[in-house]
Amino acid sequence: MAGIADKFDKAYEQKSIEELADAPVAALQGVSEGDAQHLKDAFNISTVRDLGTNKYFLWAQAVAKLAD
Repeated sequence: MAGIADKFDKAYEQKSIEELADAPVAALQGVSEGDAQHLKDAFNISTVRDLGTNKYFLWAQAVAKLAD
């Protein structure tokens, strides 16, 4: 799981992939509590899993990949 765990705050680096998916968005390095609250308010995103499966983010990722 090297390469994934180091994208999270230190408190989460030893967690399983399932625990990481269900971790709050603020557990991601560089995402503040304020950022997490904005995601919650705008898109109802609370967890890393929510963020990774959000249709708007997936659509934007697909467009970006196709543009490359």
